[in-house]
Amino acid sequence: MTQAEIKLCSLLLQEHFGEIVEKIGVHLIRTGSQPLRVIAHDTGTSLDQVKKALCVLVQHNLVSYQVHKRGVVEYEAQCSRVLRMLRYPRYIYTTKTLYSDTGELIVEELLLNGKLTMSAVVKKVADRLTETMEDGKTMDYAEVSNTFVRLADTHFVQRCPSVPTTENSDPGPPPPAPTLVINEKDMYLVPKLSLIGKGKRRRSSDEDAAGEPRAKRPKHTTDNKEPIPDDGIYWQANLDRFHQHFRDQAIVSAVANRMDQTSSEIVRTMLRMSEITTSSSAPFTQPLSSNEIFRSLPVGYNISKQVLDQYLTLLADDPLEFVGKSGDSGGGMYVINLHKALASLATATLESVVQERFGSRCARIFRLVLQKKHLEQKQVEDFAMIPAKEAKDMLYKMLSENFISLQEIPKTPDHAPSRTFYLYTVNILSAARMLLHRCYKSIANLIERRQFETKENKRLLEKSQRVEAIIASMQATGAEEAQLQEIEEMITAPERQQLETLKRNVNKLDASEIQVDETIFLLESYIECTMKRL
Repeated sequence: MTQAEIKLCSLLLQEHFGEIVEKIGVHLIRTGSQPLRVIAHDTGTSLDQVKKALCVLVQHNLVSYQVHKRGVVEYEAQCSRVLRMLRYPRYIYTTKTLYSDTGELIVEELLLNGKLTMSAVVKKVADRLTETMEDGKTMDYAEVSNTFVRLADTHFVQRCPSVPTTENSDPGPPPPAPTLVINEKDMYLVPKLSLIGKGKRRRSSDEDAAGEPRAKRPKHTTDNKEPIPDDGIYWQANLDRFHQHFRDQAIVSAVANRMDQTSSEIVRTMLRMSEITTSSSAPFTQPLSSNEIFRSLPVGYNISKQVLDQYLTLLADDPLEFVGKSGDSGGGMYVINLHKALASLATATLESVVQERFGSRCARIFRLVLQKKHLEQKQVEDFAMIPAKEAKDMLYKMLSENFISLQEIPKTPDHAPSRTFYLYTVNILSAARMLLHRCYKSIANLIERRQFETKENKRLLEKSQRVEAIIASMQATGAEEAQLQEIEEMITAPERQQLETLKRNVNKLDASEIQVDETIFLLESYIECTMKRL
């Protein structure tokens, strides 16, 4: 666990949950698993506050617990899961593109609350969608339920582990902490609910009509209600499935850039056919026959079977080996080599960074060393056709930044420099780790800069929000245009310009965070798949 990762985890926890949760979370990341009282003692926080903080962290899957033989419960932070909070906007946007606004809000609610029952999600989403609709229109619970079922069918949401029924019926003393289990068959099984109803709007006029505050009214309605049909069945977003989708999108985009749109559409079809049947850590997709691929191509994609076979042969013969041929039955069996695809994407990322950081000549040397595996300095100069002095400078520059490494092969046991070969090589795994560490540092710097910008202009932002709230309430009561103009003039021209600059800067920082996270995702995926193969 590097200092850059700990700092980033600290910033993310503070931004999402506040200071106390951040204090407990970072303490667990630094120290490893610890029992409740030790956490309270070491952090100097009251036992009650530690319990509440741990409840929040466990609810969001950021902390796991384990019961030891002596009955002591120890809590351990899941650092990798904390870092996933960076990707929340991307998860939500992906669901929006695949399942429209309803799917977007379902995943947003699950990410914001950690775990929720299906009935609670459906009601919350229906209410939120009704709020955005025109007067007189409402969102039906059944429509939201159908989108939820589609998300479960495609594994974007999954059930949380629960306490087995046998544990509840045990007459003995309860265990220090419950053991949560889940059957793999039930992980995506949606309970049969007959949710009948429509989304409700929240209006201040409704409160006045009822003659009581909004917070009190639900109590009268919930007392007499029947028990919730899916009580105890909680759902969460399946982040591994999202990562599988991101990986597939990156592969499709790479094929489109290297070849053409038709090739990328064929690869997309192959990935779509095997997205549920292939696990996220598998090195290859399931073998698919040419006939199956032809039948599954998108409607309206008019290419003949003969042209498809030519494209598949072209993809299989490509040096990058994204697509491989595994047999000849059914017109030819084809697979996508996921590990090789990730390695190619990670290598392309490293090449791009070298080019941006050191220039095109350094990139040429880097690609040359990658291609030839091991080269002496004289060979680099000859192959790259770069003068000796410049080649030496460039090699040492990349060596000092850990993009390339130097391997010594002695002719004699004494390692005398005159009798030793010095070979330059690229260790892609260590270079990817180094770049990943820098990406974590970059994201932490971007978050700190965004927080600084917002803090510096806090007074102006609060004033802008107050003015917007006044204008909104006046528009609701039917105020005249002159009155609205007068309120708008409360913010002067220089202040308005300052707000525009702040908005532009914050948007740039947000976009940079997302772009750096895309690089982090590629590097993490490559490192993970390489470590599994070792």
